[in-house]
Amino acid sequence: MTLTASELLVFNTVLLAALASPGAAMLFITRMTVASGRIAGIATGIGLGTAAAMWTLAALLGLEAVFALFPWTYTALKLGGAAYLIWIAIQTWRSARDPLGDAPTARGRAFLSGLLVNAGNPKSMLFAAAIIVVVFPQGLAAADIAVIVFNHWLLELVFYTGLSVLLSSTPARRGYISLKPLLDRIAATLLGALGVRLILEK
Repeated sequence: MTLTASELLVFNTVLLAALASPGAAMLFITRMTVASGRIAGIATGIGLGTAAAMWTLAALLGLEAVFALFPWTYTALKLGGAAYLIWIAIQTWRSARDPLGDAPTARGRAFLSGLLVNAGNPKSMLFAAAIIVVVFPQGLAAADIAVIVFNHWLLELVFYTGLSVLLSSTPARRGYISLKPLLDRIAATLLGALGVRLILEK
């Protein structure tokens, strides 16, 4: 089967709606950008997008079948991701009253953090698999799969870069500093709740 432009358009529309919805990735990049600056935010977005695109590749290659055959692999990934989110939540809560500081987060560390946030969420792959089953035909060629994965990565990069530019503005940073204890504790609570939800969900 051959990939069509209309199929990509539908995929991108659904993906943009998912990106704009509140979740662990949105909370994480928002805090990283406002706290550490535009470059750290963009690097975090690249990490988030890379992991998400890899989950899409996994879905296209049928990894959900592996999860069905070996449920422990899904459980292990889910628990690892949940533990990482809870760890971030605890660190964020503990540092809520600490001054923001002037040392930005290194790009490599920001990228790795973003990568781990989305890599630890196999539900991203199941979401991608659900979209792929509906939107794309079976039997896609390797070149078509590569186009879909690159398209996904590029869309995430553009979205998160734009978001980082907006959030790194002086007014956004000043607003964050003035409300840092409250905002950090809200973010910590939500991230922790997402981690606990991953643990409790079957």
